[in-house]
Amino acid sequence: MITRGEMPQPRRACVPAGGGATAYRELPGPGRWAHSLAGTAAFLLLAAGCALRVRRDLLARLRRSQEVAEAAQRALLRPLPARLDGLALAGAQLSATRGAAIGGDLYGAVPTAHGVRVVIGDVRGHGLPSAAAAAAVLGAFREAAYDEPSLAGVLRRMERALGRHVRDRAAAGHAAGAAAAGSAAEEFVTVLLLQVAEDGTLTALNCGHPWPYVLRARAAPRPRGALPPAAAARTAADAVPAAPLPVPAPACPWPDVRALDGGDPLPPLGVAPVPDGLEAGGCGRLGPGDVLFLHTDGAEDARDAAGRFFPLPRVLAGIAARQPAATPARLVAGVHAALLRHTGGHPADDAALLAVRSDRCA
Repeated sequence: MITRGEMPQPRRACVPAGGGATAYRELPGPGRWAHSLAGTAAFLLLAAGCALRVRRDLLARLRRSQEVAEAAQRALLRPLPARLDGLALAGAQLSATRGAAIGGDLYGAVPTAHGVRVVIGDVRGHGLPSAAAAAAVLGAFREAAYDEPSLAGVLRRMERALGRHVRDRAAAGHAAGAAAAGSAAEEFVTVLLLQVAEDGTLTALNCGHPWPYVLRARAAPRPRGALPPAAAARTAADAVPAAPLPVPAPACPWPDVRALDGGDPLPPLGVAPVPDGLEAGGCGRLGPGDVLFLHTDGAEDARDAAGRFFPLPRVLAGIAARQPAATPARLVAGVHAALLRHTGGHPADDAALLAVRSDRCA
């Protein structure tokens, strides 16, 4: 028999309450603490296991999504061959949609009996919604570039492919609402078609697209007082021996970066029909060692935090000056990295970059 003095007294914890009051809470005995801790530990282990399972599932889904995106990118923008008929090529794309590897920009190059034909284009808008139109236009180019004897014929095939895509999308948009149908009806694409002949002659058709830049190696200036090579050869026999002038060490070739002059462009595809009797215009020659740098407006229109545009010609000149023997791949990679730095890693529009260098003999 337990007397009053032997009764176990419950333990209490003093907890301050609001207004200066004090609340007391009875604590469980030693046995109850052990059961409570065991239950809490079991719950935490179960929660951790569930969290790890969910994390593994999410990572697996993310990997599958990335694989699908990479497959779609390879189908839309097939990797460019490193070389085509004496031309070295490299390209890259930057999507404005976070997590997307493809967007509304397109480029491609194919060897044909008429020369190497190159295309670069930009679909209205950006990100994944523009990828379908880019796929339609680029697919038409890849087929027509081999068959059509003229660039005008290639352009008309691309125009028809875009028209079919717009009609199909508009028909599907009517079921989704008037806004979707109207958006499809306003779709257009800027396109630049180039042909590099065997002798380097350039012909082009431009539908509202930025003209590319040409990088040429410009010889270093002669020292003051030095004669041109031809004049020096004529006077070599009659020259009076004299102390040689101090000549500085030869400098690296100075890069000459200029926009290709091809005249006024046509309206973008989808805005106005391609005119009848259209012929591609000549726009110079791509000589040995010259580099043609093509881009979409997402490159030059990119702004930094202060609202300044991306200085593409200056960036190209800087890369060429630092690396006179830079390959097209390094040139594209340098511009791509500079563009990301300029936009803080968050571009507002898609951008496509394509470099073509002539490695042919003179």
